[in-house]
Amino acid sequence: MNDKLERMKELVEVINYHNYNYYSLDNPTISDAEWDKLYDELLSLESETGIILANSPSKRVGGEILSSFKKYNHEVNLYSLEKCNTYDRLKDWAEDIKKKNADAKFFVEYKYDGLTVSLTYENGVLINGATRGNGSVGEDVTEQVKTIRTVPLTIDYKGKVIVQGEAIMKLSELAKYNKNATEPLKNARNAAAGAVRNLDPKVTASRNLDVIFYSVNYIDNTDIKNQVEIYNFLKQNKFNVIDKWQLCSSYEEIEDAVKAIDDLRGSLDFLIDGAVIKVNDIAERKLYGYTAKFPKWAIAFKYAAEEMSTKLNSITWQVGRTGKITPIAEIEPVELAGATIKRATLNNYNDILRKKIKLNDYVFVRRSNEVIPEILGVARETEDSMPIQKIEYCPSCGAKLVEIGANLFCVNTYHCPEQIKDRITHYASRDAMNLVGISDKTVAQLYSVLSVTNIADLYKLTAEDLSKLEGFKSKKITNLLDAIKKSKDVELSQFIYSLGISNIGKKSAKLLAKEFKTFDNFKNATIEQINNIFAFGDVMSESIVEYFKNLNNVSIIDKLFESGVKIKEYKSSNSQKLSSLVFVLTGTLPTLSREEATKIIEDNGGSVSSSVSKKTDFVLLGENAGNKLDKAKSLGIKTISEAELLKMVS
Repeated sequence: MNDKLERMKELVEVINYHNYNYYSLDNPTISDAEWDKLYDELLSLESETGIILANSPSKRVGGEILSSFKKYNHEVNLYSLEKCNTYDRLKDWAEDIKKKNADAKFFVEYKYDGLTVSLTYENGVLINGATRGNGSVGEDVTEQVKTIRTVPLTIDYKGKVIVQGEAIMKLSELAKYNKNATEPLKNARNAAAGAVRNLDPKVTASRNLDVIFYSVNYIDNTDIKNQVEIYNFLKQNKFNVIDKWQLCSSYEEIEDAVKAIDDLRGSLDFLIDGAVIKVNDIAERKLYGYTAKFPKWAIAFKYAAEEMSTKLNSITWQVGRTGKITPIAEIEPVELAGATIKRATLNNYNDILRKKIKLNDYVFVRRSNEVIPEILGVARETEDSMPIQKIEYCPSCGAKLVEIGANLFCVNTYHCPEQIKDRITHYASRDAMNLVGISDKTVAQLYSVLSVTNIADLYKLTAEDLSKLEGFKSKKITNLLDAIKKSKDVELSQFIYSLGISNIGKKSAKLLAKEFKTFDNFKNATIEQINNIFAFGDVMSESIVEYFKNLNNVSIIDKLFESGVKIKEYKSSNSQKLSSLVFVLTGTLPTLSREEATKIIEDNGGSVSSSVSKKTDFVLLGENAGNKLDKAKSLGIKTISEAELLKMVS
């Protein structure tokens, strides 16, 4: 018993420390998922022992009020929500509701990740804005919320009404702000909270926040009978609402709705961390009542974490094919969005300085869908925290580094082992020359065992050479030699992309092929000619011209031609049967490869995207389709087969 009591004291102290940082200072020092784990352990021990300590966070909602703000006593308490993260618990909750009323309906909506605000209107005019605070007492932030563009200063309804919403900063606005900020904001939630709870309303205004409204906590009009009518009232009075909710009659429908929101969240321009499920009928909610902390008629389902804090152990300096040096954070393994993350990116050394990151700090790491994990900022320092030193010499070849703009570069281009290997790997990749059988490991062997130092050397390889490599037997050797032979007849856009020219990706390579038609035209193009292509600017144009000024590059390309590489002239089908249509491919098609299907779509005026969004027109469906199919269903996007695609262009 004493051990459990001591552990409870320890948990209360730790949670209250993090609560103070989160609620009072707007400086989170732990992720939501980690906080939930500590809090759940405390609740479990309180249940086991029957003891609740005087300062237990389970006794209150939120945190202390900053003395800098005037306190505001809420006329109606702002409750927190019970949280769950398993469908079993969600099902139990829904079944408990149904036991009391078999006809109960459920309103399912987003759970926004921002700062909760309560706004009071009288005679159609905004008279007060307040933070939630501890649920009964908040902070008066009227002048701050008045600066937010999605907060109406007047509304049509002339009675008294108190509405609740979430102050958020859109991800696009955060990216814009951080682009030029001397000190970047850690994340969108922290940015919104820091803006609303800032004594200077000009700071609030500068961050271009939004408030998304979802609740009416008090209204003179008693005709509103359910959550759908609350939503309609908010919409009619020009409050900013998100038109993505679902009314459900059964648990099965609830689960489908919650999963559909999870599939969508990666495509949203704001943060959500779950779904909220409420009993729809307002009068009915009285059947279920409240605990001291939350209503029993609502629950929040929390999704797998996309953001966590973890320890930064070291920095690895990675050399890319263009010589750019990128710092990679080596972190304590952490589970994020269904994957174990051990490494995360930092853009450059200036990024490290701007984010004030040090070795042995605990840092926030974010991963959304399949995006490369990124370090957002410092969660908290440790006694062992120490500055990260800027490197002076290339970790691959030892050459003195050169600083160009915000980045460090190794300019020993043709003698730096990592640059050489990375260029060969890029050339062999699927979207470039598609040399099946060449992996990073194979390239390392080609370089060290067979002295392959440029892409032209690949065409000199023989079966005898490849037999010297570890793991290369007869079949693997034949497959690789066949792939090399096949690559000699190549599309212009593929070849342009395969060269690895700085700032030129797959899409820009296709635009260049379409514009210049032949490789000679492309090679001899001027900056002015390239700039005429829509979406091309000076940086991209200069990268291309400078590439062909380099005699080493020209020499290697000449050797490719001597080896029999032939580049097809770009020919447009002039078909516009799929003009302006956006396709997403998923699964394995019956007869076409993804490259072939993509070419058919693009040759007929369409475009191919890697992810499903509202802009997607069709999802081309093959066998063993993944999450893209689920997302298409949730967005109501039509799926088509390979046969239907071919019929569309026939």
